[in-house]
Amino acid sequence: MKFFVDTAEIDQIKELNDLGMVDGVTTNPSLIAKSGRDILEVTKEICSIVSGPVSAEVVALEADDMLAEGRKLAKIADNIAVKVPLTWAGLKTCKTLTDDGIMVNVTLCFSANQALLAAKAGATFISPFIGRLDDLNMDGLELIEDIRTIYDNYGFETNILAASIRTANHMSDCAKIGADVCTAPPNVIKAMANHVLTDKGLAAFMADAEKAGIKIV
Repeated sequence: MKFFVDTAEIDQIKELNDLGMVDGVTTNPSLIAKSGRDILEVTKEICSIVSGPVSAEVVALEADDMLAEGRKLAKIADNIAVKVPLTWAGLKTCKTLTDDGIMVNVTLCFSANQALLAAKAGATFISPFIGRLDDLNMDGLELIEDIRTIYDNYGFETNILAASIRTANHMSDCAKIGADVCTAPPNVIKAMANHVLTDKGLAAFMADAEKAGIKIV
């Protein structure tokens, strides 16, 4: 499973990228606003750091305006994936951009029917939002399973990009049920390394090493 990092903070992207933990980046208007930088400027910098897909989201609502924004974003770098919402206007934009050879990430997916439409429109990525479904006492992981089944049934090449990841367990659960990609905030990716027994074992090892006077350098 590929890891995308869900942030527009350059330092966080660089840190994880240097560790080989970044296969791509996703951004959205909220993350861009949080960074306090111009969308074109920060997106161009991210694309220079990461070789994989970098999702940059349109802010228009009508298809013609989405298309114009998408084409402008796509000119930033070859690894841009234009991010559009799962609306009819978004699907129309997806089809046109895909036909032009531009990667498209269809976002804000909350049902298997929506994911099926995105695949039919030629989406490179579909982004089902796990955490937001969980917030409504619905099973976000079940949606990933349903999309996986549908895509495998018919050989759709659209990548399932699990989004709205809230916990480290979401990451492993998505891997087990066949998500192609997970996009998560940096703190969630880092939390995957944490385990109380690792901490306990390390503390014991360090205590024994100190008692024995063990030094390597």
